[in-house]
Amino acid sequence: MGAPVVLGIESSCDETGVGIVSGGRLLAHAVASSMDEHARFGGVVPEIAARAHLHAFNPVVREALDRAGLRMRDVDAVAVTTGPGLSGALQVGLAGAKTLAYAAGVPLYGVHHLAGHVAADTLEHGPLPDPCMVLIVSGGHTSLLLVRDLVRDPILHLGDTVDDAAGECFDKVARVLGLPYPGGPAIDRAARAGNPCAVAFPRPLTGPRDDPYAFSFSGLKTAAARWAERHRQSGEEIPVADGAASLQEAVADVLTRKALAACRAYEVRTLVVVGGVAANSRVRALAEERCAAARVELRVPPLTLCTDNGAMIAAVGDLLVRAGARPAQLDLSIDPSAPLDRARLHPSPKPAAGPERRPGVPAGAQ
Repeated sequence: MGAPVVLGIESSCDETGVGIVSGGRLLAHAVASSMDEHARFGGVVPEIAARAHLHAFNPVVREALDRAGLRMRDVDAVAVTTGPGLSGALQVGLAGAKTLAYAAGVPLYGVHHLAGHVAADTLEHGPLPDPCMVLIVSGGHTSLLLVRDLVRDPILHLGDTVDDAAGECFDKVARVLGLPYPGGPAIDRAARAGNPCAVAFPRPLTGPRDDPYAFSFSGLKTAAARWAERHRQSGEEIPVADGAASLQEAVADVLTRKALAACRAYEVRTLVVVGGVAANSRVRALAEERCAAARVELRVPPLTLCTDNGAMIAAVGDLLVRAGARPAQLDLSIDPSAPLDRARLHPSPKPAAGPERRPGVPAGAQ
């Protein structure tokens, strides 16, 4: 008998993602993005995102199953993001996941979105070392975590962003520079023609009295905006490429400096960098350079698994199934601001003694 097949669903923001994982191996995944619909607003509009998930859900599930050569009857468990994220978007994904799990009579698992980003790396590089240092960098999150067993042990937060996350900083500065949304890829493209030393942007929270593992990118965003405004007021054309390259250098410097400091302090020999900003070319390059100098192994998922996707949620579900974790009940709810303490959200209570029932299906619902 083969390893259980887990279908994962991600709908926390503007991507509808479905992935299928079995025994730590990615069988297939598909993503539908509503990013183009949000671009004219300069950011994600929650109502538009929720409606886009409604339209995309069934087609993306079918596409992932078709790519894997499977049908729902072949699926042994369903995992779904239940937080954090946009409330309406999460509700759509959870409702769809409950429907699939109930109809197929298989267990349902609620998964933390950020734990999914961490687990995405296992699909490329295998099981995470115990312990490992994890740097999560995305549009809404910048966190430094000490991870042991991702699905069995509590996750230790060493530091988080106190205001703007790295990706949020990229988005806001891109708008100031006249670059399109999303800002991260636009900054990366513009920076290729720029000088990273052209502008002396600040490195927030890197002083001797600052929290060594906390992040703050609001001041960097403001410095970049003021730099651009000075050029406008003087009638000069803004040197966008230099500004983008210098901003990207400042972000990459802060991220990797703090991550390597944590590796040294906790004597951890593996750094895992995940999340959408892990796709940034300078973040990846500087992490490689500094990890090599410190003799720390660097693990970064492939670009397609850095941004939001269903494969990463299926990866957590696969780990939970193999660890023997209890599934959730069908009254599982979302938690839009869920803290990352554990990979599994809303574990179900131990079922009361009674007649046997289908896994994940409340008694009396059959």
